Parts: sequence; structure tokens; C-alpha cells
Amino acid sequence: MKKGFTVILLSVFLLYRITFPTSVVHAEEVEISAPSGILMEMSTGTVLFEKDADTARPPASVTKIMTMLLIFDALENGTISLDEEVSTSEYAASMGGSQVFLEPGEMQTVGTLLKCISVASANDACVTMSECICGNEQEFVKQMNARAKGLGMKHTNFVNCNGLDTDGHEMSARDIALMSRELMTKYPQIKDYCTVWMENITHTTARGSSEFGLTNTNKLIRQYEYATGLKTGSTGKAKFCVSATASKNGVDLIAVIMGAEDSKSRFKDAVTLLNYGFGKCQIYKAKERKLRTKRLIEIGGTAESILGRPFQDDDLQKFANFLKQQEARGNYYSKAMNTTNTQ
Repeated sequence: MKKGFTVILLSVFLLYRITFPTSVVHAEEVEISAPSGILMEMSTGTVLFEKDADTARPPASVTKIMTMLLIFDALENGTISLDEEVSTSEYAASMGGSQVFLEPGEMQTVGTLLKCISVASANDACVTMSECICGNEQEFVKQMNARAKGLGMKHTNFVNCNGLDTDGHEMSARDIALMSRELMTKYPQIKDYCTVWMENITHTTARGSSEFGLTNTNKLIRQYEYATGLKTGSTGKAKFCVSATASKNGVDLIAVIMGAEDSKSRFKDAVTLLNYGFGKCQIYKAKERKLRTKRLIEIGGTAESILGRPFQDDDLQKFANFLKQQEARGNYYSKAMNTTNTQ
């Protein structure tokens, strides 16, 4: 009886898990124009597609995923709070590239600065938050690299917190997927920020108050119905990059594109991978899985009667096939109830 019950539990695992393609798909089977990319299922970290995924390249502002991860870490451990006001230093205000034009001495809340980073990819807001958490950007970068090592990001080296082109600042597509997965799964509230399309913030300085509009750099938020995030990046060295997250029918995916020639092609490549993944992945919702598991357990002692003889070690696949056939018909056999249940 114990062996039969063990087989039942193994069969539950075989039948009611997320199902994926039997092997990793490589570049020749799904075509993207970018030189590097990866597709990962978020809940398990299963890689569904990869193309030169371990070559380290400049990541541009996709770097800020790690910056936001450390901000949420600090929020979780109580080092900072969302309504805490932070002062902008002269160094932070001097950042070039994408910015929200913070002025030296300007105060903004952590929540507002997080929104500036996530939506508008603000370099000045990144440095302001790095100084808030660690005192200076250099110490913050050390934490970024330590966090990356803890996540198994083997082809990553951070030199700054915002992704501006700097010698030695590089990541691989796989590493970007790993840190994206950590941020999205550990802190799902990030979606409250990265799915904002447009919003205003208020600058309050010695000259008075003024409104400044934020517009999301991730066009998939408007153009792709399943988009949930996450971060774009572009510089002269990095070209065009994106870590695109999406959710459909309970399946959550991460598509990373690096080194695309233009903005349009990076989004096209990301959508190509996401659509491929949604076409290949299947998942049973928790409620359905619980119901079906209950029904399978009801037949926990009936393996022998199903097979017509004592259960043997090589009968696992036969029993699994029987259950699959029953599921295909919508039927669940129960000796205890002496009925055939139909869902």
C-alpha cells in the first residue's frame, strides 16, 4: 500500500506540473535579430530559449533592475521607507543621460524616486538612492556585485548604479534574467511602478514648485497586452536592450534582449520570444491542481486493481498513462466511491 501511495504522489507530480518544451530551444529554431537573448519561465527559472546568453555585454539602463532590487531589499529590512524624504547631492544631480533633472538639495520621497527609476529610467534618481542607502555610489555598487554573486550571476560586473557606459560594466542575458526573476518574484509590488505609463512628479526647489512628466521607456506596457514590466536600456556601446516580463493564463515569462540595432527591433524580438513561450508552456491553476490531487488521492489504494495485479517498479509509466487517459476524458476513477467522477 505504501508503494502504491508513493506512485500516486509521483503521478500527481508528473501530471500536474508546468510543462515545457523537452529541451532548450536554440537560435536556429526561433529567430531573433539581436545577437543575444534568453527566455525564462519565471516561477521555476526554466530556460526555454537562449542565444549567446552567457556573453557579457554592456547592459545600459537594464542595470537599474539591480538598483531597484537593492532598494526593495532596504525597504524590506526597514533601512528606508517609501515616504522617507531624500536629498539630492550635487554629484547625483550632475548625472547625464536619462534623468528627471533633480537639483542639488531637492527633496523627494523614496517612493517618488523609485518611480522615477522604474518609469523614466532616471540616472540622477539612481545615484540619489544609492547615496541614501549606502552613503555613496561606490559602496552601493559593492552591494550590487555581492547581490549578483548570491544570485549566481557569473558574467556580471557592476561599475555604477545606472548603466551609463563605463569600461568593465557588463552583464550577460542570462544574468539579467536571473536578477529580473528575483525582483519580480520576491517583490511583486514592483509592478505597481514598472506598469505606470505616464505620471507627473513635483519638483520643489528654491525657485518654487513645478510639474515634471514621466513617460515609461518600455513601450510594451502599451503595445503588448500581457506585459508586466520590466526595464529598457540603451547607450552607444550597449545599443538597445530590454528585460521584458509578461503574464498570460497563469504563466509568467522573462524575455531578455541585448545589443539590438534599434528600439523597434528589441521590442519585436522580445514579443517573438514571449509569444513562443506562451505557446509552449502550460500550467494548471492551483485550484484545479488541488481538486485533481484530491481525486487522485481518493484512488490511493487502487493501483493494483487498476492494473489487475500487484504493483511493480516498472509500472509507474503505465499508471501515469492511465491517469492521463482518464483526464483526457474528464473521468477520475474512485474505488472508494465506486463511481466515475466527471469534472
